[in-house]
Amino acid sequence: MEDRKRGSQLWEEEGEKESGGSDSLASPSLPAFPAPGTMLRAGPPSHTLLRLPLLPPLLLLLVQAVGRGLGRASPAGAPLEDVVIERYHIPRACPREVQMGDFVRYHYNGTFEDGKKFDSSYDRHTLVAIVVGVGRLITGMDRGLMGMCVNERRRLVVPPHLGYGSIGVAGLIPPDATLYFDVVLLDVWNKADTVQVSTLLRPPHCPRMVQDSDFVRYHYNGTLLDGTAFDNSYSKGGTYDTYVGSGWLIKGMDQGLLGMCPGERRKIIIPPFLAYGEKGYGTVIPSQASLVFHVLLIDVHNPKDTIQLETLELPPGCVRRAVAGDFMRYHYNGSLMDGTLFDSSYSRNHTYNTYVGQGYIIPGMDQGLQGSCMGERRRITIPPHLAYGENGTGDKIPGSAVLIFDVHVIDFHNPADPVEIKTLSRPAETCNETAKPGDFVRYHYNCSLLDGTRLFSSHDYGAPQEATLGANKVIQGLDIGLQDMCVGERRQIVVPPHLAHGESGARGVPGSAVLLFEVELVSREDGLPTGYLFVWHEDPPANLFEDLDLNKDGEVPLEEFSTFIKAQVSEGKGRLLPGQDPEKTIGDMFQNQDRNQDGKITGEELKLKSDEDGERVHEEL
Repeated sequence: MEDRKRGSQLWEEEGEKESGGSDSLASPSLPAFPAPGTMLRAGPPSHTLLRLPLLPPLLLLLVQAVGRGLGRASPAGAPLEDVVIERYHIPRACPREVQMGDFVRYHYNGTFEDGKKFDSSYDRHTLVAIVVGVGRLITGMDRGLMGMCVNERRRLVVPPHLGYGSIGVAGLIPPDATLYFDVVLLDVWNKADTVQVSTLLRPPHCPRMVQDSDFVRYHYNGTLLDGTAFDNSYSKGGTYDTYVGSGWLIKGMDQGLLGMCPGERRKIIIPPFLAYGEKGYGTVIPSQASLVFHVLLIDVHNPKDTIQLETLELPPGCVRRAVAGDFMRYHYNGSLMDGTLFDSSYSRNHTYNTYVGQGYIIPGMDQGLQGSCMGERRRITIPPHLAYGENGTGDKIPGSAVLIFDVHVIDFHNPADPVEIKTLSRPAETCNETAKPGDFVRYHYNCSLLDGTRLFSSHDYGAPQEATLGANKVIQGLDIGLQDMCVGERRQIVVPPHLAHGESGARGVPGSAVLLFEVELVSREDGLPTGYLFVWHEDPPANLFEDLDLNKDGEVPLEEFSTFIKAQVSEGKGRLLPGQDPEKTIGDMFQNQDRNQDGKITGEELKLKSDEDGERVHEEL
């Protein structure tokens, strides 16, 4: 009953208005003479039919008839007084119904009561495209289309006085003919329509929305209002890339894309006058067709865009920020604006290592890394003109793609960086002697990368590390950092890679890694002059060989030599080279004195190193 009431009201409005309408709104394919198949008004005689008094709503019958009984005379034998409508297929979704003044496109078959066809739009392969309710159709068709949904199918029975009346159409429709129409509605729109936008999916994070003059990349499926597909980007293997609001798109799409977020899905319905209008487009989009686009926005940027920076995590105590010329190690995930991952350093289990601000990486990344702190996580959004431009690169980064990098800065340094030393604690007692080159030191340490990754620790070995400073026993930066320390002092030492393991790294140490040491000096011993294995604290004995020859047989084997040297050390008269096995040191000393390598030292062979050095100088002079 609601449909009937609605239809009755529309007809009453139609009766109150003047009949008319612009012929230019009719389909261009319609013949100049209003043939029966076009459902146009047949001329002056039928105008009087339009002005007949409208019938009460109750006379509008919705008949579910069987066979040819549909639309016959009423049971009492009286002729039909109004259009009979059978809605035999109603789509589930009906966003709008035909109203007076709407422009419609439909197919139909027209027959007489005996089933003989008198006209068909299917036979002409052309839809009827016309305005409803303004007198351009026979009154019965005008009324029968009211309230229809797109893809709805109706059977209409039009009595003669609402069709071609007592005159008919010569040679086609006899006088007083009842007409039967099978109609399917394919499109409906109105001059007052605007673009209809429905958001199907909106991502939770929207970094920016489409504005006029933006460049967008999107996928789409395009259909007519009845669902007939005419085009899609997916089958072409790439997005549709274009400027918005610059005349590159149909007006309705220009409007429908505004305000979209990357990753958003929209349904955009565009009336023909904002699409391809009367001309249509080729063979796929008919004249006066409404268009439906299901759009997925991949990304958006503007040629005037710069990079966008978003700090995701900033570690406390950032005392230094990256500048041009620094060498940086960082991890990253690279994705397109719709979230598609195209690359990741994590998948290679290796940081990306490069100079910043030197042109080794894309300009947007060069800019985006500057000003970052060690340990910082930041998101860098790079427009295509600062990335890979219109051509893209490889098969993962398409042309004109906006790139998003989630970056974790591991460390950075400058080739001119010195060792950074920070004293964590010093012993309370006065420190008169500090470590210096040549000293033998024992120290505990923890070594890590600047991101906190633990590498080594002396505590794992249960004993302090031992080294002679200045003897190339440890990396240069640590050697420098240990100097001038007091026993008991704790330091933090930051060593740049050129003073550590360099670009190649070492076992367990990545290439170009900045190393962080926390050290505690456990002990320190004065070292020996370069080249010395033993030094006297006082003057050596006047007759050294006699003191060495314990059994006075004129020769000194290793056992006597070792016994003597150990006694000197025990009595505090001299000391061996620290940091080396005493037995090995004594053995080396003996080998140096046993010049003929016969296993014993004679008086002629024995010489102090100071004497040897003096002779060498004399020879040079």
